[in-house]
Amino acid sequence: MTRPASAAEALKSARRVVVKIGSSLVVEADSRGPALGWMASLAEDIASLRTGGRQVILVSSGAVALGRGRLGLEKNARLDEKQAAAAVGQSLLMQAWEQALTPRGMTPAQVLLTRDDTERRRRWLNARATIEALLKLSAVPIVNENDTVATEEIRYGDNDRLAARAAQLARADLLILLSDVDGLYTDDPRRNASARHLPVVDTLTPEVLAMAGGANTEADVGTGGMATKLEAARIARSAGCATLIVSGLTTRPLAAVAAGARATLITAPATPLQAYKSWIAGSLEPAGVLTVDDGAAEALGAGRSLLASGVRRVEGRFDRGDCVRVTGETGQSLGVGLAAYAADEMERIRGRHSGEIEAIVGYKGPGVAIHRDDLVLTS
Repeated sequence: MTRPASAAEALKSARRVVVKIGSSLVVEADSRGPALGWMASLAEDIASLRTGGRQVILVSSGAVALGRGRLGLEKNARLDEKQAAAAVGQSLLMQAWEQALTPRGMTPAQVLLTRDDTERRRRWLNARATIEALLKLSAVPIVNENDTVATEEIRYGDNDRLAARAAQLARADLLILLSDVDGLYTDDPRRNASARHLPVVDTLTPEVLAMAGGANTEADVGTGGMATKLEAARIARSAGCATLIVSGLTTRPLAAVAAGARATLITAPATPLQAYKSWIAGSLEPAGVLTVDDGAAEALGAGRSLLASGVRRVEGRFDRGDCVRVTGETGQSLGVGLAAYAADEMERIRGRHSGEIEAIVGYKGPGVAIHRDDLVLTS
């Protein structure tokens, strides 16, 4: 796969895109209500991307800011007041996205996450399955942190990091961070007129990271700054996902990038699937062993998934989504992968055909023991 050489090329070649929108773009500073005109213009961009065959996930801030405006709270509100503002503002935020997306033939779908949802394996799998189902149904997932229940100890901290985790979870190949500046500069361009814009960054060196300034203190809403955007890019990059830092201070910001507007592309060294498989192979300790017959071993070598019918023996105590080792009948190592079922369920379905699984386990789950995308072969 050829690495894109510009922001426009990255946008053109992407297949699954996560777009993060900050509070300062979604909420009007004067009225403290939703910026409906700007949101409608972004909806035009999203519709254009989808027409071009791309899948789009939004990560939208704004619930707390909208709720504060409705409740008359100041920005330095207590945690419980911020949670109350989130409860009020989330419905206002979704109403605004409904107004923006529905007239353009798109169905918004609310997805509220906490940090546990992307850091605890089982919940991560559930969140990923929900987002995959929404994309298959042509809905537009709109992700936000569940600020109503999140405390300071379990928060992502900002929606740039949440967007990076969402991109990682969804195996997106492009993360777009809409900002109040048009990319990364060698210094803060609001304070240093000689700061130089960086159109492409291939490595996040300490020198590059040091170029980030703080949050935009001139804005009344939002918590992020360039430092959090580079941290988000680092997380996304480790998952094989490139990042664009783009100005959102204009209408149709994505169309502007496609037409060559200034932005910063932070490239990724691998594809999302390659990065995901490297993580499975090198970062996870197998919790069990599946021994498979010769027919299954041959199928795995041909790039197919592992079917339950080919599993001969189940060892260890593991849950759905845990890493397990796959071995042949003579004990030779074939690879490692993420189990689609827990050990007790795997014991019950081993040797059985896919069509029998639902009746055995009592719910409609995957038709495989390990999906080929969740499997890394030894050779």
